Amino acid sequence: MTPMKKLRREKGYSQVKMQMLTGIDQSDYSKIETGRRNMTFEQCRRIALALETSMDFLAGLTDDPTPYPRKP
Repeated sequence: MTPMKKLRREKGYSQVKMQMLTGIDQSDYSKIETGRRNMTFEQCRRIALALETSMDFLAGLTDDPTPYPRKP
């Protein structure tokens, strides 16, 4: 299971819920989650916000899913 999928499941979100939160079509989201499609910068940003994590975590640059502090 990918870290992104694990985090989504921990939050209790379905792929359809992620579609509603991010505006990314469910089939496209599924491909991103399984690594069959690369995500754009904007898609990565939207997913990070929906899952309350960092874009670095989604990109595999860190194992820490804790989001960075946001600007006010």
